[in-house]
Amino acid sequence: MSGSAEVRAWRPSLSGVVEVLHAHFPSHVYPSHTHDAWTVLIVDEGAVRYDLDHREHGLAQAQVSLLPPHVPHDGRSVRPEGFRKRVLYLEPQRLGDNLIGAAVDQPEYVDPLLRHRIHQLHGVLVDGLEDLEAQSRLTLIEERLKQHLSRHTIGPVNRPDPSVASHLRDLLDANVSAGITLDQAAQRVHAHPAHLVRAFSREFGMPPHRYLTGRRVDLARRYLLDGYPAAEVATLAGFYDQSHLNRHFRKMLGVTPTSFVKR
Repeated sequence: MSGSAEVRAWRPSLSGVVEVLHAHFPSHVYPSHTHDAWTVLIVDEGAVRYDLDHREHGLAQAQVSLLPPHVPHDGRSVRPEGFRKRVLYLEPQRLGDNLIGAAVDQPEYVDPLLRHRIHQLHGVLVDGLEDLEAQSRLTLIEERLKQHLSRHTIGPVNRPDPSVASHLRDLLDANVSAGITLDQAAQRVHAHPAHLVRAFSREFGMPPHRYLTGRRVDLARRYLLDGYPAAEVATLAGFYDQSHLNRHFRKMLGVTPTSFVKR
């Protein structure tokens, strides 16, 4: 094995995630160590073998690994070419100390939906622009991890809840530009964040973050037609900057904001 390690690590603004790590290790071998956070790990290339609490485990690309806080583990590549991985480090209280034992007993899961949701969240965190989407995706990931740790193969029954969905829509409509966090909405509606996301998606055919983005694009259109410059419209409509506005505007309407009002 040869080559240099490639690592990108950052602390996202997403509450509950203390670090994101993307890494390619052609030859690195982790010595035994611990973390003070839950480690949610997926492998994109290669395969990993590791010891957790003196028991050997393996992680391939189809799996998700959940390593509990304060439990010793190491890590090494199974293949000579090394491995590429992405990791979320979650605050300890996000899953709770009472589930550490279950994670030690079974730290890997073959769960395509869970892996896809983790992949989606990493994509959102790379940009760091879609707060509500990141909060929603993390909530569903944590819920599914808890189901695995609680040894439930079937999640909670999804019952229609139009009143919760409508209440959330009213909150989003009232905070198009300023935005609202998922936790704040859950407190206002008196519903668990995961239930809130599922109820809204079922009732309106899209997740809350996508609805809010659409409303912001609508608001941007009105400001553009009123003659405001695109850079100012981005802030007024709740986007981070003009580039953020341009991306969503083009995705929604097929043209940039400038082209939209060009005569």
